[in-house]
Amino acid sequence: MRTDEPTTDPTAASVAAADQAPAPTGLPGNGDDDPDERTAAVTPAAQGSTPAAASPTGARFTRPGGMFSSLRVRNYRYYFAGQVVSNTGTWMQRIAQDWLVLSLTGSPLAVGITTAMQFLPMLLLGLFGGVLADRMPRRRLLIFTQGAMGLLAVGLAVLTIGGVVTPYYVYAFALLLGLVTVVDNPARQVFVSEMVGPKDLANAVSLNAANFQTARLVGPAVAGLLIAAVGSGWAFAVNALSFAAVIGGLLAMRTSELRPTTPVAREKGQLREGLRYVKERPELLWPLVLAGFIGTFGFNFPTLLAGFARDTFHVGAGQYGLLNTAMAVGSLAGALLAARRGAPRLRRLVGAALGFGLLEVVAAFAPGYWTFAALLTLIGVFGLSFNTSVNSTLQLATDPAMRGRVMGLLVLVFTGGTPIGAPIVGWVTASYGPRLGLLACGLVSALAAGVVGLVLARSADLKVRVDLHPGRGGRVVAFVPRTRVAAKSELAAAC
Repeated sequence: MRTDEPTTDPTAASVAAADQAPAPTGLPGNGDDDPDERTAAVTPAAQGSTPAAASPTGARFTRPGGMFSSLRVRNYRYYFAGQVVSNTGTWMQRIAQDWLVLSLTGSPLAVGITTAMQFLPMLLLGLFGGVLADRMPRRRLLIFTQGAMGLLAVGLAVLTIGGVVTPYYVYAFALLLGLVTVVDNPARQVFVSEMVGPKDLANAVSLNAANFQTARLVGPAVAGLLIAAVGSGWAFAVNALSFAAVIGGLLAMRTSELRPTTPVAREKGQLREGLRYVKERPELLWPLVLAGFIGTFGFNFPTLLAGFARDTFHVGAGQYGLLNTAMAVGSLAGALLAARRGAPRLRRLVGAALGFGLLEVVAAFAPGYWTFAALLTLIGVFGLSFNTSVNSTLQLATDPAMRGRVMGLLVLVFTGGTPIGAPIVGWVTASYGPRLGLLACGLVSALAAGVVGLVLARSADLKVRVDLHPGRGGRVVAFVPRTRVAAKSELAAAC
């Protein structure tokens, strides 16, 4: 079904209308219902809120309802609780998997091969995963993919505990996990909008990121204790059990309170249709281009941090772990700050990317270990702000029938670029040192942000206004329309 043609299916039309309708704010009467449904008849004016912006899909956004507003939605609470458990298990498996391969081979190269096997399917098949996410009911698809991931963890646990595991088995399981992730990732991201609707989407995306970063702090520590006590196999077993929490949450949801979009019928050319859809919309195309540069070159910290710890600051494994913790703390803070914001704006997205790149440039010249760690915390804040902004911006600017393909493309450019960017950054770091490697990453990220920002401003017919006396609530630097026509354009509103 083409999204630029009027639908003839009344059911699809009603679903699409519900998905794009204004979502007024309001406090729930009790904790078990969706506040959007109870306050649907109340206007924003009656609630005392002010519309902030309109998305290209027609949905209008209100002021944020608080840092944890999306947790008022019962279905999202179930999903969030399951993800707390599952994300912790996922980080446990990552640490245990790397340690197992290193123990079996003694080679860091083998660890890199394992990582590449897990990310390679995303690079090759990421777009097809988005097509499947549009064709199938997302909740049912997630039950299947989460179950498959759980079974893969069981298989790896059995082989490891039984003492018959080899590096080639680990490679194979990493590849299979990557294949499942190709479908799971876009479906999981799009499913958020079916649980909370457009009003709370940005908040829910930010809380998901905070959830993941919290697990990033807890999971590796638990994995380390478990590996030391009973071995890597039991860490895989615990991860397998953690998927029961997600599947249980999905099964316990009230389907009547979801906002599912009608699955797209299988047709030829749907992949090309998704690419053409993005190409024709600058509010989608340029954020994806920016995400590609940031994901491919900006987020190469495993290689860079190891180089800084060993070769620049000459510290041990404990201090290297603290660098990762500093970035995780910053990412968690960035996610919580993003949860407080209202409507996503393109200027915020570009600003976060620019700040991220410039901070990497500054960190490349950090004189000491603790200064570098402090800058990593700020880099984590801006990096996570960019992640959440690009995710929510793309979802809210995309027609529901196209969201799976657009999010599949985001996953492709953001994480699928890792097998391309990591060897390049690794070569620069090995040849010229980690400082120059981080400097190059920061310069590429900042330059990409500046170019994309200028292109978006030009496409929206905006100009920069500098007001040294902005007054209360004003901005010193702001983008304003050049003409009345530009003031009414959707792209200018999104900026």
